[in-house]
Amino acid sequence: MVPKPSGTATTAKSVTHRGLPPLPKLRVRRPNRPETNPCLGIMASVLGCWASSGYSVQGCAQFESKLRACMDKPRDMNPKKNNINYHLSRMYPKMMGPHKRD
Repeated sequence: MVPKPSGTATTAKSVTHRGLPPLPKLRVRRPNRPETNPCLGIMASVLGCWASSGYSVQGCAQFESKLRACMDKPRDMNPKKNNINYHLSRMYPKMMGPHKRD
């Protein structure tokens, strides 16, 4: 390793780096995306079991019963809405501190 010459600054500021402009508000885009199907992982297990056992039914009965129970379970028709944007709008003034409004 080559030693640094004496008299040079140890911290050099990048010429191209600029600070980010102030944001008018914090928001998460589309926070209420639909959830993935909870039975998807169980179905993958059933398909993997069938593929590894040569598509025989004998070894995969436990996975099949779990998949049937999952598919028969009623789905929630009114999913809970994500409230992240509400909390971000409440906390943003505390993070930014006092600032001049136009």
